[in-house]
Amino acid sequence: MNYNQFCPIAKAAEILGERWTILILREILMGGRRFNTLQRGLGDISPALLTKRLKQLEEQNMLIRRKIPGQKGYEYYPTDACEALLPVLFSLGEWGVIWAKHTILDQDFDAEFLMLYLERSIDREKIKGQETVIKFRFTDLIEQRDWWLVVKPENAEVCLKDPGRDVDVFFNCTVRTLSEIWMGDRTYREAIRNGDLMMDGDPALTRNVSAWLRPGMFANSPRGPFRA
Repeated sequence: MNYNQFCPIAKAAEILGERWTILILREILMGGRRFNTLQRGLGDISPALLTKRLKQLEEQNMLIRRKIPGQKGYEYYPTDACEALLPVLFSLGEWGVIWAKHTILDQDFDAEFLMLYLERSIDREKIKGQETVIKFRFTDLIEQRDWWLVVKPENAEVCLKDPGRDVDVFFNCTVRTLSEIWMGDRTYREAIRNGDLMMDGDPALTRNVSAWLRPGMFANSPRGPFRA
């Protein structure tokens, strides 16, 4: 894409304006490094198109591709130019919270996308012990209603099948309810009071859930006229 203008906005749009590009950079800046991890965060993008976009971003000095030692495949790292976009993307997201929130549709609340970001939001230092199992049951889903997060000191991992361990914390709600809590549009207390969330389990964890399951980066952003 070339606008044939010397305007810096036009030149930036030539790099960032292709479909999926900004979301790919979002995933890279949120710590996504491998192809499969990036695809998890992007959802409907085809592998061929993701490969094409990654190659373009590498050519435009936005990404560095490194071979994974002893394995097949590559990891992708942000360049200085890419990292400089972080405050720009944050401002774009805050604009979206204020002025584009009314465009969210029911089908935009995706369980897999939510679970990826909950996995990233776990503060492992706030959870004591060698292993903690958190189970989520999404009442609005027919298939794959149950999801698990297994948290260990070294990592947190989403499981689609029962890991066969005792559950420490249990969430029962819709995808939308938990998404709105994570985004900062609702509180746990409000959702429980209204009957939209049932949370049970170890009191040491349920009493201070927002300390170890951190809200999203826009939780404290100003809300505009379309706040629910």
